[in-house]
Amino acid sequence: MLYTVINDQFIPAHEAQLHVSDLAIHRGYAIFDFFKTENGKPVFIDDHLDRFYRSARFMHLEMIHTRDELKILIRELMKKNNLPNSGIRITLTGGYAEDGYTLAKSNIIITQQAIKVKPLNIEGIKLATYSHQRQFSQAKTIDYQMAIWLQPYMREQGANDILYHHNNIVRECPRANFFIVTQNNEILTTATDVLKGIIRKQVLSLANTGFTIREQDISLDDVFNCKEAFITSTTKNILPVAQINQHLIGNGKAGEITTALSKQLAVVIANNAEW
Repeated sequence: MLYTVINDQFIPAHEAQLHVSDLAIHRGYAIFDFFKTENGKPVFIDDHLDRFYRSARFMHLEMIHTRDELKILIRELMKKNNLPNSGIRITLTGGYAEDGYTLAKSNIIITQQAIKVKPLNIEGIKLATYSHQRQFSQAKTIDYQMAIWLQPYMREQGANDILYHHNNIVRECPRANFFIVTQNNEILTTATDVLKGIIRKQVLSLANTGFTIREQDISLDDVFNCKEAFITSTTKNILPVAQINQHLIGNGKAGEITTALSKQLAVVIANNAEW
């Protein structure tokens, strides 16, 4: 039986519930963060908590737990659930609003589920582009309405995911950041109006790659002229992009630079699975 935390209480997951007056239900107003555990140890937990607290402040949500208190709850949940390789999600809601609109005392929810990160997919995935700018890109909110609404479109395009762009600048995927490798072997990811992911941060920080890795706004023309492309996320790590719309990227498989970065990232993750 799995447990869930709601406001310091450990509750069987199948019994966990919020009152219907919560703003997360009424208005979709809440933030969250999600991190992995490997062999019973959280990966990049401090980076994820940094972003969680930043998101809470930006969205004017009251967070009464200190970082240490939150870690104690997470540690106890991990002990109860005994899932060495898992994903843990922390959600902070707008609270129980009597009028269904006004911010109230936030509810905090911590859930855990078993996950398995797959090895590098050398075949790569297909993305379909769509013009959209995500609201509040600097905060990790629960607003994924556009991404879910686009699921029929994605299936029609035979795509695995959506790549947002706005005013000719490529932004991000709904749940991942996007990188390209230029013909000059520069590794670029869009600098503005994106949620800055934790794996994105780690890729930007990789040392001794022999390549330039930097933030820079990327145009659609840049994308269609690149030699490699990949996306990054907590569950995907580095995932090659083989095709965008009808345009094949490189030879349609994981490129040499993408593969090299994936191997380096795996070492960094292994070295950062700790409390």
